[in-house]
Amino acid sequence: MMQHPVLAQAATDDPLIADGISPRSPSVVMRLSRMGSFHASRLSFMRILLRRMKAEGWAISRPVWEIDAKGVGRAVYTARGPERAYSLVAFAHDLPDHMRSDRVIATAWDATFTLHDGIPSTADIARLEANVPLQEAGRVSEKELCLARANRSVRLWDHVVERLSEGAQPDAVKVAEVGYLMRTTAVYGSAKFGAADRELIVNRTECLAPFQMEMLTVWLIRAFVMDLVEHMARSKGGEKAVALDPRLRRTFGIGNSTGLGMAPFLINHPALLNNWIAAREWALARARSVADPSETERKRFLALLPRASKNADLWRSDHPAQIEKLKALRADLTALEIEAAKGLTAAYPWDALWRWGETTLTEEGQEALASLLIEVHPELVDGLSDCMAADEAQAFPIDGACSVNSLRIDIETHYDWALNVDWEAREAQARVWYVSQEKLEPRLGERWEEEVAAWEQPLQPGRDVSALYTALQDVEGSVAAFLMAHPEHRHIVRRVQIAARYPYAEIRDNTISADVLPIDLLRAKLSFFGAGHFDPRSDRWVRINMFRGAPFPGELAEADVEGWAWPE
Repeated sequence: MMQHPVLAQAATDDPLIADGISPRSPSVVMRLSRMGSFHASRLSFMRILLRRMKAEGWAISRPVWEIDAKGVGRAVYTARGPERAYSLVAFAHDLPDHMRSDRVIATAWDATFTLHDGIPSTADIARLEANVPLQEAGRVSEKELCLARANRSVRLWDHVVERLSEGAQPDAVKVAEVGYLMRTTAVYGSAKFGAADRELIVNRTECLAPFQMEMLTVWLIRAFVMDLVEHMARSKGGEKAVALDPRLRRTFGIGNSTGLGMAPFLINHPALLNNWIAAREWALARARSVADPSETERKRFLALLPRASKNADLWRSDHPAQIEKLKALRADLTALEIEAAKGLTAAYPWDALWRWGETTLTEEGQEALASLLIEVHPELVDGLSDCMAADEAQAFPIDGACSVNSLRIDIETHYDWALNVDWEAREAQARVWYVSQEKLEPRLGERWEEEVAAWEQPLQPGRDVSALYTALQDVEGSVAAFLMAHPEHRHIVRRVQIAARYPYAEIRDNTISADVLPIDLLRAKLSFFGAGHFDPRSDRWVRINMFRGAPFPGELAEADVEGWAWPE
């Protein structure tokens, strides 16, 4: 695989995709309701990370553990790969309940972390101890790749400590209801607060897939959290205390609270978004192109179905929209099991099952089926992971020599959905994306009720491309000449040219309409991370679980690094 290609528009040259089968059209995939139904898959970044670490024989150690009976202190976890080592430097704090907040403007946390490039010296740890607990108020260096913090799920944390200290296991029902002992409220990378720029690590083999250092950070945080809760139980119960049962321990993930701060990412990184979606769509098309799956592959698929149903049963949410989606998902998976039990006897059985699903299942069920089909054929899918990063600088330049007429055709071809919107209607422009100075994060305001339009961010490509199309009427000549006269359209001309080259680069929906749901954007991105059990707390923020079921560092060498994503 090439490093960081932008996947081509035509998949017809792929010998692994059969005639008559092709990746789905962007007009189908790139709608917000469908993106808000994506599920994690074997191309999710958590899965890619653990697959690589096991294959390469990474070794994980804990050279530093200096934590007192109150759970305060520091620890270091080092992951050694074939060429390099990375170290999570963790700081545990005694946080009063009234200071615990998931907001980005919080100033104190139960635990703070950084991922150090290499093995930290005593001086490094001292430097980090003076800065990492401060998070945004401190500074790290180019030796650090990520900065993170987390808070306890207090009720479950106290329950686990109490039960383990008494020599008993925690209540499995309570564990299943929450699923994590701490949730991260930020995992920063890419030069935030002095950390290393991605350019410094982008060509490392272990960093070819996106967000690998962030995923490594979270996986090591999970190990630290579980070690910490057992340490506190031993400190409280002494010889009477016990460790968590390994099977129950695996069911704990790391929680995360994600809000509007993440939502603009997919809009601001069109070439990267294209590669994520294209890899997934090519993987699905390759799986559908298998003419005669082996008996092993058929059994693998049939064995996954009840596990997918179990996962849906464990998934809980109090949000009305998510409750309805979960109800539909469970019904879809039941229908899928019935259909699959008929024998999968058609030629190209996965394609036949997929075509059945397109007419029978909801979007939620269809996207679950996509992940299941991708799962069955690792030999067709896993190599695509190295195609999911993007050198976005390649996509950035505007082709000024392009003719205005060609630009118009591109708009009509790739933005027909935007040209069909009545942008004069108030509901079409009801929302405004802006950055709050008070909260220090993106916000979605009400255009007709709040005075925020003056600070609007360029996160409404549909409206802007419609304005561009109007401005192009009766204009001839080059794009360069047009932009010399109308520089206000530079940003959207760039997007049109990107969308013309990279089919999945643009979300084909109105991102400022009255009924837009930012949680659709959040779920789409988080599904590529590998998150599960999405639990919207409103239409603007969501809680998730990461690495639930995954092996811990001491289990990695012998563990199944694929099956953990599907509960037994």
